[in-house]
Amino acid sequence: MRRLVLIALLGSIAQLVDGTLGMAYGVTASTALLITGITPAVASASVHLAEVGTTLASGLSHWRFGNVDWRVVALIGAPGAVGAFAGATFLSSLSTESASLWVAGLLLLLGVYILVRFGTGKVRAVIEGRPAGKFLGPLGLVAGFIDATGGGGWGPVANSALLSSGKLTPRRTVGSVNAAEFLVSIAASIGFLFGLGGKHLPFDLVAALLIGGVIAAPIAAWLVSRLATRWLGVGVGLVLILTNARTVLNGLEVTTGPRYAVYAALVLGWAAIVTYGVRTAARRTVREAERLLDETELEPAS
Repeated sequence: MRRLVLIALLGSIAQLVDGTLGMAYGVTASTALLITGITPAVASASVHLAEVGTTLASGLSHWRFGNVDWRVVALIGAPGAVGAFAGATFLSSLSTESASLWVAGLLLLLGVYILVRFGTGKVRAVIEGRPAGKFLGPLGLVAGFIDATGGGGWGPVANSALLSSGKLTPRRTVGSVNAAEFLVSIAASIGFLFGLGGKHLPFDLVAALLIGGVIAAPIAAWLVSRLATRWLGVGVGLVLILTNARTVLNGLEVTTGPRYAVYAALVLGWAAIVTYGVRTAARRTVREAERLLDETELEPAS
């Protein structure tokens, strides 16, 4: 019972992170489950089964508020489902040792991405448009495969690529990617059920994750307007990097001295990115203030 309560709490934390950052439910929940000693394939399967419920609720909410482009959902969701099924089958076939290294490596890279994205504070201009199918198809395939094999990654990969394309507004990007994730979660879950067998999946754990996420969803919606999501992203990125770096170093049997040198280098890199982000934000604030001051001075006196 104590374990289920802990898993529900971890599910709530993952949902709070996802609700405020717009991503990272899967990578946060998977990392937390791996820490508790669950095997990588079972952890990813549990997360995706829970996400069938959370992504359905999220997709319907975005549709209700007009944030979904159904063409984008179809063109990215169908290939994403194929990639997720393939990724789930691939992960299920790996040994526990190989899977641990693979998943930790992917989560480590996703942690670096989240840290850089939120730490640097760079904002890209986005122009309303229609992304091409030849762009959405391969993107969905790759993002779905990474999501299933890493226990998460659909949001970071798909959202970042769509926003970088400059063809879809942020709200449409997030809404469409969230709606398409429902298909990805179903396909990944089916792949894990075939690969692992239903008897190997802890459905009580899945229920605990789902309940925790549902409870946290309205809290996350309330927090999103009150928290500095940028610094939450920086913190989550650091936790993902350090936690999964430990797993990778253990798997590679790195000795104590070099291991702590790697940890120190990671923390220094994190500090450098944060410092750069703070300075960039400060310069942007100064430029904006100067622009407003110039506009005020140019206004004719009444």
